[in-house]
Amino acid sequence: FLSVMEFWMDRGLDGFRVDVAHGLVKAPGYPDASEKQELFSGARRSKSHPFWDRDGIHPIVREWRAVLDRYPGGRMLVAEAWVPESERLALYLRPDEYNQSFNFALLQAEWDSEEYRATIEESIATLAPIGAAPTWVMSNHDVIRHTTRLGLPKGTDRQKWLLNGDRSLLDTEVGLRRARAALLLILALPGAAYLYQGEELGLFEVDDLSEDVLDDPVYERSDRTQKGRDGCRVPIPWTRSGTSFGFGAGKPWLPMPAHYGDLSVEAQDKKEGSVLELYRKALALRRANFVSDEDFTFLATDNANVLAFRRGSGTRCVVNMGSEPAKFEGEVLLASGPLSGDDGTLLPADTAVWLR
Repeated sequence: FLSVMEFWMDRGLDGFRVDVAHGLVKAPGYPDASEKQELFSGARRSKSHPFWDRDGIHPIVREWRAVLDRYPGGRMLVAEAWVPESERLALYLRPDEYNQSFNFALLQAEWDSEEYRATIEESIATLAPIGAAPTWVMSNHDVIRHTTRLGLPKGTDRQKWLLNGDRSLLDTEVGLRRARAALLLILALPGAAYLYQGEELGLFEVDDLSEDVLDDPVYERSDRTQKGRDGCRVPIPWTRSGTSFGFGAGKPWLPMPAHYGDLSVEAQDKKEGSVLELYRKALALRRANFVSDEDFTFLATDNANVLAFRRGSGTRCVVNMGSEPAKFEGEVLLASGPLSGDDGTLLPADTAVWLR
């Protein structure tokens, strides 16, 4: 296997993203998991599992890293590792193992200022002793898109909702506002942010896929108790029209909603206020304000629903995670949505702003 890695390194590959990095090693004898459902959910929270997050993984990763370290140019190993706690994740990020691993802690958190603050503090503090940079993720190919997750009432069992839940529970306006605010939050944090295809267009989970088009084996393997991950894997729209809205010449492998043309790259390009333009502006400003250092300080606020922090550049990020507007002071670099108040210094609910 090492020769395969060398083959690609010799051809200039920047590195490898390792899928299911926590599943490389199985317990001797290949025992069954205690519960079938642990294959899909409980396994990620189990501290001792016959095939998830085994200690024998780490010598293998060190062999891989040794191969990459022989090549110039900062080649990288990135892990997709679902592990039960941040201390376990840190083991994958020791200096001679992965360069980075996706951190799914915020992805699993409720939209709550105290929970977000605690999650961020723990993520940073756990990795600091080994000199690893934190990473931040809001969506990926295995979970319900965060525009949808954040638009559902707190405490909703999202998998049950996706399977056969009350669709009226989803508030798409709230979900999109929160998703826009979350972008400014994660891009302002120290470390690396990973964006999932389609989130830059504000795509929601496609929750109405019929049984006959489902492609993900999770549906059958879970005895049809989980609908699977197809809803976040529907192709993204590039053009306003076409059989697959510009994704390809023929029909897509999963049906695309009729409204996707309005969310396409073509429809949002250079459109003031669109999600796509917000992502472009935020990414450009991030390079100038948030990547030159790792200094990070939470700031006290007089509103428990407001999360605020300052980076080494002096730039601040303020996020109103409550239901009422909140006062702020400073020069606005970028806001995730319209500001309010006579002088534009009120931060509406579910809105974030970058200030200096």
